[in-house]
Amino acid sequence: MTRIIRYRTQLPQAAANEELVRAVFAELQRTQPGGLSYAVYRREDEFVHLVKHLAGPSPLLAVQAFGEFQAGLPGRYAQPPTRTEFQEIATYQNGL
Repeated sequence: MTRIIRYRTQLPQAAANEELVRAVFAELQRTQPGGLSYAVYRREDEFVHLVKHLAGPSPLLAVQAFGEFQAGLPGRYAQPPTRTEFQEIATYQNGL
């Protein structure tokens, strides 16, 4: 399953949101959950999350830092998230 989640934070909250995202990645580096591909992109106050995982619940839900990131997210929104699910056709990745 592939999901794209896009939202805007209040501009003063963008840096704090980024720090919480970085904490999620630090925990992912430590715990190395399998069956997960996760990337986050930022442009000023806009964030885009790309999440790919096998069927079933996302491994991100078991990451403590992800729970902390989600806990305060509604208070950081300027524009709530839109979530779109896609069916992957193919992926190529070499050295990235």
